[in-house]
Amino acid sequence: MNYLKPVFLLLLLFFTISSSQAQKIKWNKVKILVYTRNGKGYVHDNIANSLVAIQALGRQNGFGVDTTSDASKFTDENLKQYDALVFSNTNNDVFDTDAQRVALMRYIQAGGNFVGIHSASGTERKWKWFKEMLGGTFFWHEPGQAFSVKILDPKNPSLAHLAPVWKRPTDEFYFVKEMAVNLNVLAVNDHTTIEKPAGKALDTFGDVFPSVWWHEYDGGRAFYTSLGHQKEDYEKEDLRNHILGAIEFAIGPQKPRNYSKSYATNPQDAVRTK
Repeated sequence: MNYLKPVFLLLLLFFTISSSQAQKIKWNKVKILVYTRNGKGYVHDNIANSLVAIQALGRQNGFGVDTTSDASKFTDENLKQYDALVFSNTNNDVFDTDAQRVALMRYIQAGGNFVGIHSASGTERKWKWFKEMLGGTFFWHEPGQAFSVKILDPKNPSLAHLAPVWKRPTDEFYFVKEMAVNLNVLAVNDHTTIEKPAGKALDTFGDVFPSVWWHEYDGGRAFYTSLGHQKEDYEKEDLRNHILGAIEFAIGPQKPRNYSKSYATNPQDAVRTK
């Protein structure tokens, strides 16, 4: 009997799995665009700090970071260079034309990736495609205060550095409506840790509500975290590593955008399904 063959196969399987698990994103080949446009309405004072934080992450990890609040940057030609688009505390209507909205759709359809931070869920609230891509749209939040976040997936790079319960000294406990049904929920806010609720919590999820999630959508990948209200938190390692891991996971296996798969011509175009 040849005992070497099964041993060899086991070793091959081991090294294949190890290699797969050990694969890291090639940060020096990554380039992202951070978008901070706000429409009419509340504008967070954390935007400048979030830019400083993400730019620092870029320098520390060797990836490129462009920043803009200019909606005219949303064209096929410009967006195709980016591995991910990060909407950092955008809010309300953030595009001037439907052509700009279509450019975002085509980027995602080409295999692009999206990361939304905090009030990004309040962006383009009347645009169905955007709400579906992000995973929902902002409903309301509790007054800023301390609460706990339960980590459901400690292996996700956005959460791997955290304890099983992430205690937020001050943040906004977000409730999101029109939520997609296929979300991969990574963390939930624990409403039992809220001391001064502004109103009755939603019954949909009992005592917890999704706060961090991702899903595949229309050819791309979207990641969202509702956390990050306080501007001072963008100077802290826990939130910075949370954002870094979100970018890493959103990009996933790095690949160029394939615009032959893009089909949108109108913001109201229905999503194609296989």
